[in-house]
Amino acid sequence: MLPSQAAVDTAAGLLIEARGICKSFGAVHALVGVDFSLAPGEVLGLVGHNGAGKSTLMNVLSGAIQRTEGRFIYSGQAADHWGTAEAQAGGLRCVFQELSLCTNLSAAENARIIHRSLRGFGWREKARRLITKALDDIFPGHGIDVDAKIADLSIGERQMVEIARTFTETEGKTRCIILDEPTSALGHKPAEQLLAYIKTASTRGVACILITHRLNEILAVCDRVVVMMDGAIVGDRSAAGLKRSDLVGMMGNIETPHEQKAVPTRKAGQALTVNHAGIDSADLPIKASPGDIIGFAGLDGHGQRERLRAIYTAIRKVPVAFVAGDRGVEGVMPLWSIADNLTLRSLNALQKGGFVSPSVARALAQTWSQRLKVKAPSIDTPILSLSGGNQQKVLFARALASDGQVILLDDPMRGVDVGTKQEVYQLIRDEAERGRIFIWYTTEFEELKNCDRLYVFREGRAVAEVAGDTIDHNRILEASFGGANG
Repeated sequence: MLPSQAAVDTAAGLLIEARGICKSFGAVHALVGVDFSLAPGEVLGLVGHNGAGKSTLMNVLSGAIQRTEGRFIYSGQAADHWGTAEAQAGGLRCVFQELSLCTNLSAAENARIIHRSLRGFGWREKARRLITKALDDIFPGHGIDVDAKIADLSIGERQMVEIARTFTETEGKTRCIILDEPTSALGHKPAEQLLAYIKTASTRGVACILITHRLNEILAVCDRVVVMMDGAIVGDRSAAGLKRSDLVGMMGNIETPHEQKAVPTRKAGQALTVNHAGIDSADLPIKASPGDIIGFAGLDGHGQRERLRAIYTAIRKVPVAFVAGDRGVEGVMPLWSIADNLTLRSLNALQKGGFVSPSVARALAQTWSQRLKVKAPSIDTPILSLSGGNQQKVLFARALASDGQVILLDDPMRGVDVGTKQEVYQLIRDEAERGRIFIWYTTEFEELKNCDRLYVFREGRAVAEVAGDTIDHNRILEASFGGANG
């Protein structure tokens, strides 16, 4: 493939130059002859469907895994051996899709892990100042206690700490930051703050590789866009003048326009309802009937996840399934296969004579793996060998394959590609028409358009209800900040 014009223009001073990069995991060829380049201060967007090879390529560039074949040149020097130590010394950092913080340590203590110079008397205070400054610079008004254990922070706060730690500097300068789905757990405001900081950092010569399925973020901040498919780069263009439809077309997928939802068919005799009371008179009760798709909106961290868990705990009379937001901690069984992870919620239904039927279990796993288009050699593939987006598909399939009549969704589309999202939205609507109830928390406004009714949260309470055609971004923001609707 011919290099892009941007690559040609910056060839004399490339920070990263990779040629013919291949990576195989047994019979699986994750990368097949990738040529990739990055200039100092350049902001590059990397897009593609789940399993396209994006995270694998970034793992090779960051030294987390070793390439099978190919040449890697960093700052003009050939890197025959390139590991995480060499990357760290060269100022190349990576925020992985699955967070790498030690949850039993504080944010300050986690900062020390990547900065060996923070040692001796007073290191803790130095680490505290370092991480606090980074958080303040990137996420003004974050409100994070840097002395609190990571385990006690929300998933959005953990994401902010991980990002801030990556941008910290002590002895050496940061030269390149790889961000793999960095806003997947962030609310609207911190996501905008991060994008603004990426632009600021680029003016100081810090290059950035941004991997995200939120295509509006790519268009907002990137200088160049690279598209991957099936382990290869299939597109490389300047971002100037690109539209969302252009990106979708480059990925080989055409989105279906959002259509007006049909009114769900309510089956006669259905008595299933959710009516979860709030904590006080200022907290609206959550009400849902068969076929309803209910959305939780508002600024991240204002009680949406806590209400989902409270509903899950309170429901006793009907089966309920839950798709957790933090798949690494609460979702996947890391040592199990796709099939075992997918059928976990359905073990009771799969029993015959007190024993789980292997053939029925495999048929269920195969059916739902195909419906969600999980990209893997087989359903026996270990789940940790999948991309983050494909792992998320398995968790979603687990809930839908179960007997759950109420499906609780905690930001279920984290790391899922744009094409799959459209298919999942339709799947949710289809299942709702069959009488299932969906209660869905998401940090993406576009997903809220799929809901019949929204509850907007502020300071731990549901403070406003927005229904049908009145669902509007401005109304949600107004209620989130205590306007007329709140």
